Amino acid sequence: MNHRRTELLAAGAATVTVVLWASAFVSIRSAGAAYSPGALALGRLLSGALALGVICLIRREGLPPRSAWRGIAVSGVLWFGFYMVVLNWGEQQVDAGTAALVVNIGPILIALLGARLLGDAMPPRLLAGMAVSFAGAVTVGLSMSDNGGSSVLGVILCLLAAIAYAGGVVAQKPALGSATPLQVTTFGCFTGAVVCLPFAGQLVSEAADAPASATLNMVYLGVFPTALAFTTWAYALARTTASRMGATTYAVPALVVLMSWLALGEVPGLLTLAGGTLCLAGVAVSRSRARRTAPVPVTAPEPEPQPESASDPA
Repeated sequence: MNHRRTELLAAGAATVTVVLWASAFVSIRSAGAAYSPGALALGRLLSGALALGVICLIRREGLPPRSAWRGIAVSGVLWFGFYMVVLNWGEQQVDAGTAALVVNIGPILIALLGARLLGDAMPPRLLAGMAVSFAGAVTVGLSMSDNGGSSVLGVILCLLAAIAYAGGVVAQKPALGSATPLQVTTFGCFTGAVVCLPFAGQLVSEAADAPASATLNMVYLGVFPTALAFTTWAYALARTTASRMGATTYAVPALVVLMSWLALGEVPGLLTLAGGTLCLAGVAVSRSRARRTAPVPVTAPEPEPQPESASDPA
């Protein structure tokens, strides 16, 4: 019963993460019109670090153990820092469909790195689910791509973002063996903010001219898709494999399509809807488990009848 409860809590945490990360794409569109990639990343990380720092003080979390610092530092530099800057930059160079298509190489890289470095299992259902979801991501990407909207630089930046994302996740997993999810997220966010400090001048100058809606979206990105979603991600990652968590993020493109439809009035085409459905179907397959067949009871052989002797009662 406790194992089942843990699985349900981890699945719930992963769901919160996926929904908030999907909402980030809508907010980035608004904030990205007024903030440059580095300034947006720094503002997002500072907002997230402030929220996480307050929560850590209230909960008296303290510093992570020394054994966790290496993983926290690597994930902070790669995922919280480098990833956010190059992704923001890449999405300014290519259309949304191409960006989603290239970045969705990340879960595949996570599975490969997890199997190589962490010894993660690669069950057939996980591989099949990832294949279906990746096909859905390709479909969504092609349906949303603009003719001539891509550049070589943009594709390279999105590819670097996918590599940084995968490396950050695999580095974070061992740190969760000795530190709490809140500690790993908080100090990873602090590390990313330090990495992005060279953009502080841009952030200050752009914040003076940015509309209030763009700044509020930047703060939202820091508090919810960063502080909250990265914490729930770490909570779920501590209770499952990196490969399975990476496959879960294939639900993001489908949710982005739905949220863009509801929030921005962007009506998706049939091809986009079909791709989103494939993404969700693949996630369902990758998260499922093979049914265990009940063992066949082994019955003891009946004793052979013994010949009657003279002393046997009649």
